Amino acid sequence: MSLSDDITLILRFKEGDLSAFEEIVRKNEDRIFNLCCYMLRDTQDAQDAAQDTFIKTYQGLKDFRPEATLSTWVYRIAINTCLDHKKKSRHELLHGETADEELQSSELSPEDKYNSRKTAEAIQTALQQLPEKLRSAIVLREIEGLSYEEIALVLDISVGTVKSRISRAREELRVFFQGRL
Repeated sequence: MSLSDDITLILRFKEGDLSAFEEIVRKNEDRIFNLCCYMLRDTQDAQDAAQDTFIKTYQGLKDFRPEATLSTWVYRIAINTCLDHKKKSRHELLHGETADEELQSSELSPEDKYNSRKTAEAIQTALQQLPEKLRSAIVLREIEGLSYEEIALVLDISVGTVKSRISRAREELRVFFQGRL
């Protein structure tokens, strides 16, 4: 969504057009849900966090100022919502479906499906081993495809810090997988 599209949707929303908010949700819901899945590693918790994200988006949209794209702002809300959810939880979430399972093609052979699922599980396990700050940065970069600048806006840190966190996350992931190959 371009900045002009963002502004148009926001203006429509501020004028009372609720279909503008529905469009914002529709354009962002899959990415936000997938992000929440990677952050929380539990489908139900991810659904709850995604829903909370859009509630917070709705509540804050009237005050939104387009210093960044709307989607970047929604990502920031989602990251903070997931972090809040994890803080409230007293135990580490160890089980849950991954968003990758939904993306698997039915045309894969049983062996390919098994290997793909095992790879996805290994990636999830490795991501869960990372400190929260590193995991957020690497998920936004490698899974969500955000630029360093967008990640800096979402996480409210400098681009240099983003690069550093991604570099450290990649190194920790390399070490994790090196010991398992």
